Amino acid sequence: MSELKAVGALAMAGVAASEVEDDKTPQPASAAHVANCANCQAPLGGAFCQACGQSAHVHHSLLHLAEEVVHGILHFDAKGWKTIPLLVAFPGRLTRRYIDGQRKNYVSPLALFLFMVFLTFFATSFGGGQLLTRDANIASLTKHAASAKLKVERNELALEEARKADIGVAGVEKALAVSRKLHHEAEQRLLHVVSPEKATGEEALELTEPGWFDKTAARIASSPPNPNAMFPELEKSFHHAAENPELAFYKFKNTAYKFSFLLIPISLPFVWLMFFWKPGVAMYDHAVFVLYSLCFMSLLFTVLIPLAMLNQGWLIALLVCLAPPLHMFLQLRGTYNLGKWGALWRTCMLLLAANLVLGVFLVLVLMKSMH
Repeated sequence: MSELKAVGALAMAGVAASEVEDDKTPQPASAAHVANCANCQAPLGGAFCQACGQSAHVHHSLLHLAEEVVHGILHFDAKGWKTIPLLVAFPGRLTRRYIDGQRKNYVSPLALFLFMVFLTFFATSFGGGQLLTRDANIASLTKHAASAKLKVERNELALEEARKADIGVAGVEKALAVSRKLHHEAEQRLLHVVSPEKATGEEALELTEPGWFDKTAARIASSPPNPNAMFPELEKSFHHAAENPELAFYKFKNTAYKFSFLLIPISLPFVWLMFFWKPGVAMYDHAVFVLYSLCFMSLLFTVLIPLAMLNQGWLIALLVCLAPPLHMFLQLRGTYNLGKWGALWRTCMLLLAANLVLGVFLVLVLMKSMH
């Protein structure tokens, strides 16, 4: 259900971003033969209605319906291929061009932000759990496999007793077959997470000793509440999350993407403080800067998820340490026409502010998701 919700959310994000972009895709010239608009009945003089903007050509085929779904997900078309490379390699140039009014060839920052947030949610629904809760998932699957194995052993004993008494043998054999099937499925799920190449059968259970995440969660859950805590509600949320890390991560993920827009108003004051004395810089400029910066961070996080699934820890560490500060430096320098030193000290300040903003956002999301 989580994966299906992610696909639906991504499609809705594409549609929402298309509405924000208000992009009118040209239709074939044959559309002009319709005398009146099907929507408002106004006379047509081209491929689109001059009164309401609807396309003159109205499709009635299942193929076009499927095409609209794909277009809803990949709605950026040629704009996306021009925007994404600039966002990654030349963020300052992209931001400055959009602020200066060169917007026809680029995806607007708000539309791109909507799409990137839901793309990140889409990616985490299929593999994000391994990035943060792999140890907890392994521990849960291990427990499930052990429970299924115990049921098999009980049914085997029950079958022996049934055969000795010659009573209800067929029913017990059927129950044993079902329990063996469930045990096999549980082991397969566990092997898929641990290591399909190295672990088989009993060996899989030996490789599933709880890791740092599961040990930390267990330590928090078992520790008594601190009556003198400065933030008792926050401590309560941490304890509640540690009791069931998988459920907590699922609720946290859903709450985070629903309230991701809060990152914008939380970030804007910090960016404004670095330029409030600089003439000619408006709050709109900061908003565009923040939106494109958040788009890149979402894209980076989305890339980290498959790398985590492939156990590329060194590459993840390299990207996390280098990509954000380098991107901030390039975007600051290009957007606000700064020198190297002006962009450098602002990058340091922005990194501190970004960590503070992220911390505030995560605390708010945790308290909301555990409420």
